[in-house]
Amino acid sequence: MILKLIVVLSILLTTKTDGNCEASIETVNEENNMYNKTKNIKGDLKIPNEININKRRRERSTFYNPVVNLLSEIIGTGFGTKSMDFFDFLRDKYPLPGGLKTPLPEYDFIIIGAGSAGSVLASRLTENRNISVLLIETGKPEMFLTDIPAMAPYFQSTDYAWQYYMEHQPGVCMGMENERCFWPRGNAVGGTSVINYMIYTRGRPQDWDRIAANGNYGWSYNDVVKYYKKSEKANLNGYEKSPHRSRDGILPVEFVPKKTKLLKAFLEAGRILGHPTVDYNAPEVMGFGNVQVTLSNGRRQSAAKVFLHSQKNRPNLHILPEARATKILIDPVTKTAYGIEYVNKNVLRTATVRKEVILSAGPIASPQLLMLSGVGPKEHMISVGVDVIKDLPVGRTLFDHICFPGVIFTINETNVSLLESQVLNIPDVIEWLRNGDNEFTSPGGVEGIGYIKTPVSDDLELVPDIELISIGGSIVSDGGSGGSKAVRRGMRITDEIFNGAFGPIDDTNTWSAIPMLLHPKSVGYLELNDKNPFNHPRLYGNYLTDPRDVATFVAAIRHIQALANTEPFQRLGAKIYPAKYPACHSLKFDTEEYWECALRTLTATLHHQVATCRMGPESDSLAVVDPELRVHGIKRLRVVDTGIIPMPISAHTSAPGMMIGEKAADMIKSFWNIYT
Repeated sequence: MILKLIVVLSILLTTKTDGNCEASIETVNEENNMYNKTKNIKGDLKIPNEININKRRRERSTFYNPVVNLLSEIIGTGFGTKSMDFFDFLRDKYPLPGGLKTPLPEYDFIIIGAGSAGSVLASRLTENRNISVLLIETGKPEMFLTDIPAMAPYFQSTDYAWQYYMEHQPGVCMGMENERCFWPRGNAVGGTSVINYMIYTRGRPQDWDRIAANGNYGWSYNDVVKYYKKSEKANLNGYEKSPHRSRDGILPVEFVPKKTKLLKAFLEAGRILGHPTVDYNAPEVMGFGNVQVTLSNGRRQSAAKVFLHSQKNRPNLHILPEARATKILIDPVTKTAYGIEYVNKNVLRTATVRKEVILSAGPIASPQLLMLSGVGPKEHMISVGVDVIKDLPVGRTLFDHICFPGVIFTINETNVSLLESQVLNIPDVIEWLRNGDNEFTSPGGVEGIGYIKTPVSDDLELVPDIELISIGGSIVSDGGSGGSKAVRRGMRITDEIFNGAFGPIDDTNTWSAIPMLLHPKSVGYLELNDKNPFNHPRLYGNYLTDPRDVATFVAAIRHIQALANTEPFQRLGAKIYPAKYPACHSLKFDTEEYWECALRTLTATLHHQVATCRMGPESDSLAVVDPELRVHGIKRLRVVDTGIIPMPISAHTSAPGMMIGEKAADMIKSFWNIYT
C-alpha cells in the first residue's frame, strides 16, 4: 500500500492540467438526457449509459487547482468505465464471503442503502450469526483520500455525491448556477458520512421530547440518548466523563486538532454576550463550543469505516456496492413486502426476504423508491403511471436546514485564516499521513459551533432557532491563483456573482460565522419525475416562503455582527465586508432589505433534509411510518434513515442517522426475538 501511495503522490507532483477548466453544471432535466443510450432490461426500466454519465461527471468535477484536478479524478470515477478505473486499487473492498460471485437469492433481511443508519443497522443485526443480511449500496466504497477531512468540499462534485438539484424557485438561490439550489447527497458505502463535514450534534432534549409527545412513543430524549451513547467513543478533553457521554462505543468523537486564533475569539466573544463555552451536546446547557467531529488520528471516521470495516468478513453479512435497488416487491393483495429488484453490473436481479425489507437510502432516495414501488400519494403516482398499492403521503413533507455564507469579516492580521493556497500541497499531504494533526484535519475550516435563540423566536422554551458555524476563514479561503474554489463551487455559486461580491478580498484573511436556520417554518416536498428509477425525483424546497424564516436570519446576522464588535475580534481588526450583489444594487448596505436580498442570492443547503418519510401514529395524516418505523399499511417493510424524523431538529443529521440505526436494530431484534 505504501508503494502504491508513493506512486500516486509522484503522479500528483508531476501532473499538469489546464488551469482554465470550469466545472460543467448539469440540471436534473439535462441529466435525464444522458439516458439516450439505454439497455431495456424489463418493461420501461432503463439503465443509463455508463460512459456518457461518467464523462459528464468528470466535467463537473474539474477544478482550477491542478493538484485538486487529479485528486478529484482519483476520488471520482477514474477514467471512465469500471474496467478503466485506474485508481480502483485505492478503494476499500467488500467481497462476498465464501467465494460467492453473486448474492444469495434469499436473506432474512435486505437493507437498501449503506449510509449512516444502514451501516449501523447491518452491523447490529448480524451480531447474531444465525441472521443473514444483504446490504446493497448504489455508490462505491471509500478510498484513502476520503479520509482527509479537508477534502470534504471537493467530494460534492464527484461520483461520491448524488448530483441533486432543487427545482427552480423564484427568489432564492439567485446567485447559483441556473438559479437552482444544489442538494448533494452521499453516494458511497457509508453514504453522506463519507462526504460531509463530520459534525457531531445530537439535537436539544426538547426536540426529541416534542417528537415523542406527538405520538411517537420511545423517541423522547431519555429514550434516544442511550443509543447515542451506545455508539459513541468520545475523547473530548474531559467532556466524555459526563453522564450523557460515552467512552465505550466504537464511533470516535473528538475535537479538531488544528485550531486558529479565530476559534478562541469566537468563544471569548460568545462568553461576553452571555454564551458560555460548553459541551454543546450537553442536555442541561446551551452555548458555544469547539466543533465535535467523527474523527480519529486526524482521519474521517465514516459510518462504513466504523460499523462495516471490521465486520465485513462476517459470513452472514453480504455487502454489495454499486448495486441499485429499482423496486421493492410488495404483494398487492396481502400488502406484504417480500423482496427487491436491483441492478448490479448491468444485470437486473431479484432477492427475497424471510423477514423484512428495510429501506435506508436517505431522505431523497427512500421516498422515491417507496413511490416507485407503489407506496405514496395516490393521485401523483397515477399521474406518472405507477400502480398504487398503498396511498400514503410519501414525500409530501420536507424540511431542510439552510444557511447563508455571506456574512464575512476582513481581518487585518496575516496568517490567521486557513487559506487553501497556503496548505494544499504535497508536503502537507505527507505531513498529514505521518502525524494527522495539520490543516488537513480541518473539516472545511469549521472550528466552532454556537447555539442562539434570537429575539424573534416565539418558542416558549429555551430552544435555539439558529446554529452559528464558526469558520477559520470564509468562503473566500479557497480562492486565489492556487485555490480550487471548491467550497463556492460545492454550493454552485456562479463566478460572476462571487467575483462581483467578494473578488477584492478573495484569498485573504477573513472570518465568518455561517448562520443555519434550525427550525424552518417553510415546508417543501418531493415527487417523482417519472417512473424510471434512474431519473432523479423533483425536489421542491420552498425556501423562505414563510417570512418568519427571513426575520430569523436577519436577527442572526445582527448577532454575528455583535460578536464581531466585541474586543476579541476587534483585536484582529474584524470589519464586515459590504458585498455587492446585482439583485441588491439599489439597496443600502446593512439594511434589513439588503440582508434579505443577499440571503436570497446565496441560499445554500446544509444537506439535512428530513420528514420525507415522516414518523407518526396512524392518527397523523402526514405520517408514512409508525414509531417502530414500519410503513403504515404494509407488512414487513420499514424505513430506517433520517427521512423519518418528523420535524426539524437542532442538529446536523449524521449523528441522528446513526442513532436511528442503533434504535431500529433493537426494535427489529425485539420484534423478531433475535437477540444475540
